[in-house]
Amino acid sequence: MAASRAGPVELGFAELAPAWRLRSEQFPSKVGGRPAWLGASGLPGPGALACALCGRPLSFLLRVYAPLPGRADAFHRGIFLFCCREPPCCAGLRVFRNQLPRKNDFYSYEPPSENPSPETESVCLQLKSGAHLCRVCGCLGPKTCSRCHKVYYCSKEHQTLDWRLGHKQACAQPDHLDHRIPDHNFLFPEFEIVIETEDEIFPEVKIIPVFHHSYVYFSGEALEEELDSMAKHESREDEIFQKFKTQIALEPEQILRCGRGIASICISGAKRIFEFQVMPQLLNYLKADRLGKSIDWGILAVFTCAESCSLDTGYTEEFVWKQDVTNTP
Repeated sequence: MAASRAGPVELGFAELAPAWRLRSEQFPSKVGGRPAWLGASGLPGPGALACALCGRPLSFLLRVYAPLPGRADAFHRGIFLFCCREPPCCAGLRVFRNQLPRKNDFYSYEPPSENPSPETESVCLQLKSGAHLCRVCGCLGPKTCSRCHKVYYCSKEHQTLDWRLGHKQACAQPDHLDHRIPDHNFLFPEFEIVIETEDEIFPEVKIIPVFHHSYVYFSGEALEEELDSMAKHESREDEIFQKFKTQIALEPEQILRCGRGIASICISGAKRIFEFQVMPQLLNYLKADRLGKSIDWGILAVFTCAESCSLDTGYTEEFVWKQDVTNTP
């Protein structure tokens, strides 16, 4: 098929930023911390954010702010990636998309202010929609403390963790909801993702060679097996792979490569197009290494609905594919 006419690749870099810059109303791209939710209603529930392999709550990994020019219903658009960081699993991944028109119930029609307001410095655990968020992870919290009924959790696991780390003592105190939340050692370190356009030396090489060809269609059931097969046949001598390595070497700190439409796949009859890939360099920022098994990847590739179909203000699950680290030198 004809090659994609997608624009140049954009690179993402992790940089420290003040807390107010990473809040939802600033429309950030960010790594770690609590999710900066876009739409304040229709959030994925605890079941959707549980690891499909071990069943434990997933950790928020990153959000990419990716509006679609010319699409009124996607004036604001965010893609949210979650992963399992709990050993011995450390394998589950899920990704969700949400989009809003410029005029919506949650944000001003005008661009956000560049001056922080005092209230943005504290952790907000209730959205404008009224939805309460888990005190540990910042995801939807339908459970509440049975004693004080004033703090919320996504799961029994996170309620137990918070109880053990101080809520047991604070629960009976009248001022226990003073936003002094303990470090639960669940969230990843928080960074802003700063986006820059790549200087291309090989315009034909935009993403990792597994996904190089602009249009590759797979049957839904065999998708992961066929992608794995392609990945295993990439050798060090492959010309395209060598060009890719040379290209990324120009910016070795990149954690993200964005290029909506560079490649596409077909999952269960529905076309998905490439949105971005997460580079292994991000692992250096997460401080997640542990004795035994910890999170790891070679590449995480995210594909989204080609039409970016609008489903009111809810969050739509998309597709993420993991290429494991290879032992090949």
